[in-house]
Amino acid sequence: MRLSLPFLLLFAFPAWAGPPNIVVMMTDDQRYDFMSHMGHPFLKTPNMDRIAAEGARCKNMFVTNALCAPSRATLMTGHYSHSHGVRDNMGSKLRDDVPWMPDQLRAAGYEVAFCGKSHVPGHFREKNWDYYFGFRGQGNYLKPVIAEGTAGEDKPYDGYMDDVVTDHAIAWMKRPRTKPFALFLFFKAPHRRWDRAERFKELYKDVEVRKPELWDHPGAGKPSSFLMAANMFGQFPDTKDFGAMVKDYCACIAAVDENIGRVMATLEGMKALDDTAVMFTSDNGFFMGEWQRFDKRFMHEPSIRVPWLIRYPKLARPGTAIEPMVINVDIAPTLLDLAGLKPSPAIHGRSILPLLKGDTSGWRKDWLYEYFEYPDPSHAVRKNRGIRTEKYKYIHYFEKVLSTDREEFELYDLVEDPQEKVNLYPRPKYQPVVKELRDRLEQLRRETGETE
Repeated sequence: MRLSLPFLLLFAFPAWAGPPNIVVMMTDDQRYDFMSHMGHPFLKTPNMDRIAAEGARCKNMFVTNALCAPSRATLMTGHYSHSHGVRDNMGSKLRDDVPWMPDQLRAAGYEVAFCGKSHVPGHFREKNWDYYFGFRGQGNYLKPVIAEGTAGEDKPYDGYMDDVVTDHAIAWMKRPRTKPFALFLFFKAPHRRWDRAERFKELYKDVEVRKPELWDHPGAGKPSSFLMAANMFGQFPDTKDFGAMVKDYCACIAAVDENIGRVMATLEGMKALDDTAVMFTSDNGFFMGEWQRFDKRFMHEPSIRVPWLIRYPKLARPGTAIEPMVINVDIAPTLLDLAGLKPSPAIHGRSILPLLKGDTSGWRKDWLYEYFEYPDPSHAVRKNRGIRTEKYKYIHYFEKVLSTDREEFELYDLVEDPQEKVNLYPRPKYQPVVKELRDRLEQLRRETGETE
């Protein structure tokens, strides 16, 4: 990719000598507002904050399937889960014919490493990497069992999972090389159960955790598909104490933030920080007491909104705030664009580099959401899909699997009702809006090849 002269003059940046190194870091289940620069009342994330302050943050970043395995496969392909094949956490597999973005980076001359959690069947071990250090399934926070090399032995390591994974990622980054590198560092935290690193055992001990405004909201008007799901606080042993759970969740994020700081410090020590595109995101959001819920899966805002922070001073000016809606299918084409590669026409996402330049022309005004893991014995969240525009959200619980299932719908005006309290779907006044959104949803399904 070559930058135009007007763009270079506009931002007074030096000429771009070549493709940058790439570091993509991802947490598990971290919602968008659990960072201190987002105003969290007690969680401190100075290193996440630094990426945002010295680069860009996407204010409206969403995932297209709020579940671990599908989201991770989407990041690596730029495809929706119905297209790449990993539709759920229950064993659905990645399709062989979907282009694999890390392979494209390797073919372009990058050394590429994967460290951490994949959760996708095969654990990414069937892929080609210049370095691999990954674990099966959810893994353990303490005394983690990890394999070095795709054919390596799964063996226990002393220490805290994300510390151990970061140790190996940093060691690989520091190797001598003559090529640019791309590192995918996928943390386990803050996925439940929330085991703390020993150094954070007492963190937030004296903090008062306040319940969210929607804690006591009854969810009146919401369909049974939402109200009857098994994701209520108190339904599982590790969710009986709301305050303790929030503190543990935050302590896990604090450990991740430290490890992000270690990666940044390593890049500085290598004198490579400003030549590296550093990104941070999460695989999905998380309910944190809204309607007394936890977990994700649903299309409501706490579940689908995630961070996407980007530091690369040759493209992203400090403190840039990106307003348009971006989604996780956009990550792969953005990385390919950074590497000077043209994404496949079949890819579902779009590079956000134009947004970093301030060019929002022709950007999306809506997008498709999907969720397929049902019947699931853990949380019983029904299959659903929907469309989110800048003003409305329309959700359709579409498949009747069990005898008790029925088609159900939700509609929210996100401008007037950003907390999604009032389901407008039954109101006659909004039936023209419903029809418009239903038609557009079907169009998006056709455009992305979704035929179920």
